[in-house]
Amino acid sequence: MPIFRFGTEEQKKEWLPRLCAGEALGAFGLTEAGGGSDAGSTRTTAKLEDGQWVINGSKAFITNSGTDLTELVTVTAVTGTKPDGGKEISAIIVPSGTPGFVVGQRYSKVGWNASDTRELSFTDVRVPEENLVGERGRGYAQFLSILDEGRIAIAALAVGLCQGCVDESVKYAAEREAFGQAIGRNQAISFMIADMEVRASTARLAYYRAAEKMLRGEPFKREAAIAKLYSSEMAMENARYATQVHGGYGFMNEFPVGRFYRDAKILEIGEGTSEVQRMLIARSLGVGA
Repeated sequence: MPIFRFGTEEQKKEWLPRLCAGEALGAFGLTEAGGGSDAGSTRTTAKLEDGQWVINGSKAFITNSGTDLTELVTVTAVTGTKPDGGKEISAIIVPSGTPGFVVGQRYSKVGWNASDTRELSFTDVRVPEENLVGERGRGYAQFLSILDEGRIAIAALAVGLCQGCVDESVKYAAEREAFGQAIGRNQAISFMIADMEVRASTARLAYYRAAEKMLRGEPFKREAAIAKLYSSEMAMENARYATQVHGGYGFMNEFPVGRFYRDAKILEIGEGTSEVQRMLIARSLGVGA
């Protein structure tokens, strides 16, 4: 996405065909171990020497950074100081296999085990000056704008998980019998599933609204934050309810809801925590710090 949104025509011609064809993957190198929600506290540096960027530092929790298809990571790095004394942060393409660029082992995660997530380190990594993505000093702003779109993607994932919890619970409640009848005939169970459907349907509307505004080219930052916040929290809630509907079987890995329960939590964290979304929403209303 950084190359698609902000790259030069040469960068787009070099990288986008294989990325768009699914023949290659790119990683989004923003987060650092000491940063997290404070993404602007970037410590990775890039100094321009003899027409090359010399990069030093590290990144954490980077998705798609170590697969067999991964061909590049676009990283944010401090490239200087602004006139006001603040950090000048830029975005730079680092191709896989560049000397000094080391991809760590896959994290051992609670959920999302199908997703490749790793730590990256950069020790005197040299790439051409032309690997700068967009305007120098605008890398942080570029990545934040991409995060707005990413929040809509997370909302979509969360809606799918919400609906999956409903579907699996409806099926299980019709098949599982206790005390001589299907458990779905018990009001306690049927009301739980009804509440799950309400959450999934409402989250879907929030996601559609944000996506609609984005596709129309209208401002959508607040709508993306609302969709991401609500749908991720409802995914977590639905996963909890679905596990309860399944009882002991909900705690078994052979049932889908076990995976739903593990996978739901990261949706409240990735692409900006729930707390960050509330901060963004409050700011858009003119309240909060």
